[in-house]
Formats: sequence, structure tokens, C-alpha cells
Amino acid sequence: MYMSFIDFKKPFQKFKFPGKKKFPTVPKIKQPFRKPNVALFVDGPNMIRKEFSLNLRELRERLGKYGRISVGKVFLNQYASEKLIEAVSNEGFEVHIALGDPEQKTDVDVIVAVHAMEAVFDPNIDVIALATRDADFLALIQKAKQRGKLVVLVTSEKGMGISLKHAADHVEFF
Repeated sequence: MYMSFIDFKKPFQKFKFPGKKKFPTVPKIKQPFRKPNVALFVDGPNMIRKEFSLNLRELRERLGKYGRISVGKVFLNQYASEKLIEAVSNEGFEVHIALGDPEQKTDVDVIVAVHAMEAVFDPNIDVIALATRDADFLALIQKAKQRGKLVVLVTSEKGMGISLKHAADHVEFF
């Protein structure tokens, strides 16, 4: 305890400590670095073709530079073979099969967009990776960027929608 002498002859003298007292500071705890969480969505009928030779294991490794893949989904149509479904599943991806009218072209765009929008609004997801060539996903990319997500487009140069290339933050060609 510090004591100071007060001169009672001066009635309004301020009380002063003889020196500055330093209070101990609590050291700041450094937070461990958290890799960004990546949500990967693969448009199977559009990207998993013989002419593109998309290797899912290589895809996972290449996207590792953007963060940890916490969501990995591959969307296939009802015509996908059992071997393809098993191969995708063996690579650790979640398989979703879109069913539709056999007389019409079965498209997976809607189911991809629904699952991707779920990730866009997930606060734990930092990066949206979309493997497609389909320009129908332009609105999805724009909405993801509006919500502050980094968007990585995985595509092939053959038949790629140019609008997707310009809208995405990063483009990975396979």
C-alpha cells in the first residue's frame, strides 16, 4: 500500500501515489491457426467423363491448398453405374443420386444448387469449390461471393462457361 503525505495547510490538495503502480498484465493466448473449411460439390454428369479424366483423389489434393475439405459431395444421375458409385464412395465422397423422368434428360443442377446454397449459408464453411462446366451455376457463384465465401471453380477448358471463369475467385483446370 502506498502512502502519501497530505499537507493539511492546503485544503484541496490532490492525493498522489509516490510512483506509478504497474498492474500485472495477462499474457495474450494465441489462437491456433485454423485451416479454412472447404465445401466441394462435383457435378458428376458434367465432369466425371472419360474425356476429362477427373481423378477425385488428385482433386482432393489440389484443393488442399485452399483448406480442409469438410464437405465433399458428388452428384450423379440415375444412369450412373454401380462401379462408379462405389469408386466415388471409396474416395471418401458423399454420393447423391438425382432421379428424374427416364424420357427426359436427367439433370443434377437443382440438387447441386440446393446443397451448395446450404453450405453458402453455413458460417463454418469458408470456401465453396464447385467442379462443373455448366454456366447455370453462375448465380450460385455470385451468391456465394456476396455471402463472403471464397469460390474455387474446378473445370475443364473444353466447353467451360466463360462467365463461370470470370465470376470465380480461383480456377483450377483439369
